[in-house]
Amino acid sequence: MKQEYFVVVLAHSLRGRLRRVQIPHTAIYAVLILALLGCFSVFGMVASYARMALKVANYNALKREADNLRSRYQSLLNNVNQKDRQLASLQLYAKEVGLAYGIKETLEGPSDISSEGKLIPSFTESVEDYDYLRRARTIDLPSRPSRRLAPIDGLPAIWPVEGRFMGPFGMRVDPFSGEGTFHRGVDISAPIGTPVRATADGIVVFSDVQSGYGRLVVIDHGVGMQTWYAHLSRFIAVAGQQVRRGAVVGLVGTSGRVTAPHLHYEVHLGGNAVNPYNYLKSASVYQPPVKELF
Repeated sequence: MKQEYFVVVLAHSLRGRLRRVQIPHTAIYAVLILALLGCFSVFGMVASYARMALKVANYNALKREADNLRSRYQSLLNNVNQKDRQLASLQLYAKEVGLAYGIKETLEGPSDISSEGKLIPSFTESVEDYDYLRRARTIDLPSRPSRRLAPIDGLPAIWPVEGRFMGPFGMRVDPFSGEGTFHRGVDISAPIGTPVRATADGIVVFSDVQSGYGRLVVIDHGVGMQTWYAHLSRFIAVAGQQVRRGAVVGLVGTSGRVTAPHLHYEVHLGGNAVNPYNYLKSASVYQPPVKELF
């Protein structure tokens, strides 16, 4: 059986010769199918490019929004840290004034008001107030018109270690897991064995090993403020010890989750970690006496 085909007649314009070209139906169908597949391929490529361009545009919009939110978050965080510092200072001065002038709260009401709670401070609270007043230096009260509070050492005012600032406070990539995590303090790079000093007067409330922090010293400065000194190689201060600003509490090391020798330094207000850089940026490096021993 002969195959069906199309006949194409070609004529020469000068010589007048005719040429017949036979094209099978299958060839025509094959060309049409290939052309149709080509159209579908081009359409698919155009659609893919359009989807990719749309995703890129959406990604850029989300990135800009994330940058704006991050900027707003940092601004709010700075405001909160500033308010926390102001609140801590006010609480510190209010407590000193209360202890100096003998101000006491009075409760008035029915005879059974004692059921609402304790009306006088406990022995422990009284001792805490006494210790706090001792480490807050003295209060100068020369005359009633000019009564004022003398400078105190209850707020961080020096760098805890002489070194290079390397790890900021806030969100960062965890060096071990590679995931985003919140860094509760700052890291200051220093060689192993560098003295770590208390940044303010206080009482050591913790001096032991804690998971992640390694060898950790925590100093309580009153009015809800604490400073934390982590990754130490050696303890100098012990729990219950009263320390002054500049006193050596430990030595820089690599204990805990670390990748290099450094001090991890935190400042807590009311049980919440705040940015220590707000105190470090205006602080000076402690200069010990020539023959200081620790």
